[in-house]
Amino acid sequence: MFTGLSAFPLTPLASDGSIDEAAFARLVRFAAEAKVDSICALGSTGCYAYFNRAERARVARIARFSAADTPVMIGIGAVRLREVLELAEDAQQAGAGALLLAPSSYHALNDEEVFGLYEAVSRNISIPLCVYDNPGTTNFIFSDELHGRIASLPNIGSIKIPGVPADPGEAEKRVANLRSLIPEHVTIGVSGDSSAVAGLLAGCDAWYSVIGGLFPNTAQAIARAAQAGDAAEAHRLSNRLAPLWSMFEAANGSLRVVAAAAEVQGFAWSPCLPAPLQPLQGEARYTLFRLIKELAID
Repeated sequence: MFTGLSAFPLTPLASDGSIDEAAFARLVRFAAEAKVDSICALGSTGCYAYFNRAERARVARIARFSAADTPVMIGIGAVRLREVLELAEDAQQAGAGALLLAPSSYHALNDEEVFGLYEAVSRNISIPLCVYDNPGTTNFIFSDELHGRIASLPNIGSIKIPGVPADPGEAEKRVANLRSLIPEHVTIGVSGDSSAVAGLLAGCDAWYSVIGGLFPNTAQAIARAAQAGDAAEAHRLSNRLAPLWSMFEAANGSLRVVAAAAEVQGFAWSPCLPAPLQPLQGEARYTLFRLIKELAID
């Protein structure tokens, strides 16, 4: 469940602001047909924080049905523990194979509060949990020591870490240090698509991928090369997407870029993000459209 390529699709909206269930199901099926190793609905790319409980329960059911035999992970992040537990129960009832939990907050959380969150959730679930570590969206910074404490709790299956250093030696050191503090059965998955190759070559077990949710074949080619130890080919394929990585950075993250890509590719209505979020617009949007065509990203 927590190895290989995990695709994180958008949750597109329809013209009336409701979830575009057909578009979402199509994205999930596309990823499953590309033979990704797992699919995560309602991650940050899936805009989990913008939907209510009923909407999220519906998305979980659609994801599980549309993924066929591909394992599905469901995001359950929320500000209040009570809501997290309700979302966890909904996801389990929908048939999820795993859960993804971000330490969501309005008031900044401290280490003991975050540990208490994962401790409470891990006691109340019957399927594995992936720890979501991304300071860019949660504004919480995990220490490796805190990861070690959380990873020792029951039902913890993986840790989704931010991008690793570009230098191979530093990347290996980063992964090895975390690995030394967590149980053997807990995997490490890299996020931040531009550093996926560095992470996989440094020993990460999984790539939790934004582009995998929209361009699964392209992501698969990169992941397979890295997993086979073909560093030259993996870097070549990733470096080919350098203009896309630059657009992610310029847009303060991948979400607005990937949403615009889904719209120009005909996967989603425009605008497909929940307001006030807005997909990439103007000249940048045209540049993205041209880039997708030139590089034949799919």
